[in-house]
Amino acid sequence: MERPDLPGQVVFRLHPDQGVARHAAVRLFECVEKDLRALLPASADVRHVGATAVAACLTKGDLDVVVRVEADAFADADRALAARFARNEGSKRTACFSSFEDSGTVPHLGIQLTVQGGADDCFHLLTDALSADPALVEAYNALKRRFDGEPMEAYREAKGAFIRDVLADQGI
Repeated sequence: MERPDLPGQVVFRLHPDQGVARHAAVRLFECVEKDLRALLPASADVRHVGATAVAACLTKGDLDVVVRVEADAFADADRALAARFARNEGSKRTACFSSFEDSGTVPHLGIQLTVQGGADDCFHLLTDALSADPALVEAYNALKRRFDGEPMEAYREAKGAFIRDVLADQGI
């Protein structure tokens, strides 16, 4: 979404109906989880993460899923996901992390593939931290409210700093 005063810039927007957004994400996760389990090794850990996985956390209305695999299963899992989903070209790709998306789903679907215990294996930890601490959710919501209607890049920078702080507080 763009703002007229910020041509060419994507703008961060909270979903106008948080209940509808959360319900849609949960329903989509139920379907996607089945598909992923059919594609991936039985040992893969498939989790709903992000704002829609945390009660009372504000969301822009997308679904984030993390797939965690052992290091020796990463390459095969990456190939399997790449055969089914588009790579997220705006995201980094390493030997232990890759990202996929499906912009044809409602809501938009993002899938992060990580090696268990790897440097980028933190998505579930943030979700767990938020789920355990209502004050942390409120702080995250305040950040989201502050950036609602602002450039996505600025929101992502602030969100990244928030996440780094949360994970550092968790000793990660």
